[in-house]
Amino acid sequence: MTDSALLKTRFGAAFVAVSASAAMVCAGALVVASGGHAHAATAKHRVLFDDSKAETAGNADWIISTAMPDPTRQNPAPVSETDWTGAISSWGVALQKTGDYQLDTLPPGSGITYGTSAATDLQNFDEFVLPEPNIVLSAAEKTALMKFVQNGGGLFLISDHTGSDRNNDGWDSPAIINDLMTNNSVDSTDPFGFSVDLKNIVSDTPRAISDPSNPVLNGSFGTVTGSVIYNGTTETLHPADNPNVKGLLYATGSTAGGTTGAFFTTSTFGAGRVAIWGDSSTIDDGTGESGKSLFDGWNDPKGTDAQLALNATAWLAGGGTTPPSSSSSSGTPTPPPSSTSTTPSSCTSAQLLGNAGFESGTAAPWTASSGVVSDATDEPARTGSWDAWLDGTGAAHTDTLAQTVSLPAGCSGYSFGFWLHTDTAETSTTKAYDTLKVQVLNGSGTVLATLATFSNLNASSGYVQHTYDLSAYAGQSVTLKFTGTEDYVDQTSFVVDDTSVSVS
Repeated sequence: MTDSALLKTRFGAAFVAVSASAAMVCAGALVVASGGHAHAATAKHRVLFDDSKAETAGNADWIISTAMPDPTRQNPAPVSETDWTGAISSWGVALQKTGDYQLDTLPPGSGITYGTSAATDLQNFDEFVLPEPNIVLSAAEKTALMKFVQNGGGLFLISDHTGSDRNNDGWDSPAIINDLMTNNSVDSTDPFGFSVDLKNIVSDTPRAISDPSNPVLNGSFGTVTGSVIYNGTTETLHPADNPNVKGLLYATGSTAGGTTGAFFTTSTFGAGRVAIWGDSSTIDDGTGESGKSLFDGWNDPKGTDAQLALNATAWLAGGGTTPPSSSSSSGTPTPPPSSTSTTPSSCTSAQLLGNAGFESGTAAPWTASSGVVSDATDEPARTGSWDAWLDGTGAAHTDTLAQTVSLPAGCSGYSFGFWLHTDTAETSTTKAYDTLKVQVLNGSGTVLATLATFSNLNASSGYVQHTYDLSAYAGQSVTLKFTGTEDYVDQTSFVVDDTSVSVS
């Protein structure tokens, strides 16, 4: 059934379904099946730009738009950089025009969070851009940011030169970024494998290394040949601490591929990806808020800064999926290792999930947010009487549903399947406001892979089947987790039924 005006409110474990329009009665759900790995269109890459750390102090204006959190409220279909107001609006407009990205801004006065119900919480995004922060991150914010990356998020750090304390609080961006990496509760032992140099390089034209296979240097937005420095700094690499660290551009006089003088660097941490750029002049498009003195490094002919920023954004967003737990230096995801060989030897065909159709009327052995397992007639089950109804509140909200399963070694087939019905009150046909992530986690809670991300854009009149291959995890115990997240207006319901993990 599809009821686009449906709202779901909770009282304990019970649901009360409220319709803002006349109730719709469905005799049954239309079943639309798709075989193999086919599934509905993937939601847009969600990128959150920061403006909570004085990114507009002094002459800085590192915002994509003055409309926050949603820049499309300033102009829903920007064509030129001036359609959005901010010195990095060219960056935002270029992404918006592709139709592949949803962009938001963390406004001033907000905190960086991970795992809360806030619409701007990092768990709702694939990537976080921190453009020259000028306020040191709190302990809680550093924990949130590190866990976000560790669990599969992309982090884009942009530094500036030492002494660039724009708000005169005693902290500049090199010190703030170094503090994040050396003074956090998750991993302070050089987790990314680089440190920001305390330098002020007045002017330079760093050049790119030769690596035709690298997706940041040779991506969908073009080929990167170099960049510019107008009062910026570099990074020192520590491959002994993180072998995935890689310098992509180097300052004049530095050895390409060496450990010093890197101007643009990429790395990984846990399941996530990291990039850092040594100067904010590179992202400045020369236009912004009234009264700002700005410089157009974005279009500077001495470099290819636009291509570098956009290719890196795409790489950090993971192509719509969360990178696995490790990646090669070229950015090609490396499959998670299996602790046991998957060469077929002896396998008993079986369906491994407990309470697969939720017909017990309770969650166990699933772990679920309160009231997710439901027999409400407003969102009927595909079969039987019960299903798992995530979200549908019409407010900022997150629901989860998870079960741990042990996959035997020695089978030739490992298939995870479920049926999903999505209905929504969102009216946009281009913007993914509410999402459902389907992920694989290890025993420590680290995200190994994001199998799919659905959104309000995937609304359908009935249930759609989805199946995914789990053979990479043969011989392991993994947790399969659904995370549904709504923003602050207009409900989207993600209804799951008839799950299975089949081995044969």
